[in-house]
Amino acid sequence: MFDAMRKYAARFRTSPRGETTGGRERRPHNLFEAAAAYVAARAEDDQDGIDEAAAWVSPEALSFGVSELACRAVIALARERNESPRTVARDLLGLPAA
Repeated sequence: MFDAMRKYAARFRTSPRGETTGGRERRPHNLFEAAAAYVAARAEDDQDGIDEAAAWVSPEALSFGVSELACRAVIALARERNESPRTVARDLLGLPAA
């Protein structure tokens, strides 16, 4: 699942804002694209990717997008593991079971 997110985000890390393609200007990045690219870059320890994605939207928007991505990832993993989201979140952070 995370590999798919990384591949999806990688497309956006390489496309600068305002670039023209075939005479048309590309649309600006939205907060979810920025969050996906930012988290994938953090996971890959790619400082250039982190900096680029962080510049696409405001810090507040990026924070919201990262939070939403975290929630969705925990829910997906919980379903996959047949565990509660609380259990999965604590396990991902290396915390003892509650």
